[in-house]
Amino acid sequence: MAQEFVIAGVGFAALLGLIVLRAPVGLSMLLVGAGGYVWIVDTATLLNYLKTTPYHLFASYTLSIIPLFILMGALAERGGLARDLFAAANAVFGHKRGGMAMGVVGACACFGAVCGSSVATTATFGRAALPELRRYGYDPGLSTGTIAVGGTLGILIPPSVILVVYAISTEQNIAKLFMAALIPGLLATLFYMSAIALISRLRPELTPAGGGVSAAERREAMLNVIPVLLIAVIVVGGIYGGVFTPTESAAIGCIGTLAVGVLRGTLKGRHILEALLATAETTAMIFVILLGAEVFNAFLALSQAPDLLAVWITEQDFPPYGVLAILLLAYIVLGAVMDELAMILLTLPVFFPVVTALDFGLGSTEETAIWFGILVLVVVGIGLTAPPIGLNVFVISALARDVPIARTYRGVLPFLATDLVRLVLLVAFPALSLWLVRVLT
Repeated sequence: MAQEFVIAGVGFAALLGLIVLRAPVGLSMLLVGAGGYVWIVDTATLLNYLKTTPYHLFASYTLSIIPLFILMGALAERGGLARDLFAAANAVFGHKRGGMAMGVVGACACFGAVCGSSVATTATFGRAALPELRRYGYDPGLSTGTIAVGGTLGILIPPSVILVVYAISTEQNIAKLFMAALIPGLLATLFYMSAIALISRLRPELTPAGGGVSAAERREAMLNVIPVLLIAVIVVGGIYGGVFTPTESAAIGCIGTLAVGVLRGTLKGRHILEALLATAETTAMIFVILLGAEVFNAFLALSQAPDLLAVWITEQDFPPYGVLAILLLAYIVLGAVMDELAMILLTLPVFFPVVTALDFGLGSTEETAIWFGILVLVVVGIGLTAPPIGLNVFVISALARDVPIARTYRGVLPFLATDLVRLVLLVAFPALSLWLVRVLT
């Protein structure tokens, strides 16, 4: 066993070294995986493996869901749907103290149902909501912090690109993972709004009341938001109701988003071209990481280290929740310094066999896998806003250059506290994630 762990350990050390040197994550995983493969077997076997693996990986029908959801989010962003959501939320809540920030959170949750990307949601509402928050005198750090954490709802509210990658990597049902993510995503929305309400009560000067709107303006704002809400209901409801497969639902969402933007005149030819190019770039980046992860995982499988580690932990009779707590803590630490997609693909080959080998008292191994996927999604969301990196914080800081990044991190802290409470609840009560799956399947 010691030899297998040494081989795997050298591979992880080499990979982390390349990442520290700022080598692209996908390329790093590909090079280290290929080198480890040759080390354990030989070059001819590696070449034979690479002859067919990329084709079979990228020709997968399931994988087509990724560019479709990315395209839907890109079209929604450029079609002004995020602005409509914020305008409607602001019309309802904006006149109350802290209401405009709550509106940002609510709008991010709705937009997450047609986007699936955290970074895209953060960037979109940074442009749509930040000027309004500033105009009404909201604290700059709280404003940028609210948008940063609101952006994490882009992956927490189904559909989620991260969950799709998790499902493909662990061979789980995408639709069931989307079902399991809904209640935790809604909990996040509720907790973020509660944090804003508490801040408004304790520090009212940070969250002034916005200007009121007339009944006619409120009615117009609500009418404008109907199309995006209808798309979200069709996309998510179609999956939950078994009417569409996730891939079909993504395709329908793309068509609906495109149709709404064109009919309203907000999507011009150049906007559609920009959305297609952005989708191609993002998809290419994800697919390169997927290929690198596939080769690196093949190297780990040959080393047998993940399976041996799972067997060893099981034999030691460690408390299952103690092991889970260590793994989740590792995710939080890694998420603060690594890209979330790379982190998941890097750790799943080791962590997933360990978790599924433990007994958490759930009905099946599939339920354990789904529950763990939601927990991973939550800790990834924490990593997107936690210091020292927090990708969402960097995105909003690029849009608000006059706000020091340290101030944005201070604005994020109250929301991170609610994230930790939510994580504890989801660990202690797996039914929060699994109830909808059990009801609908």
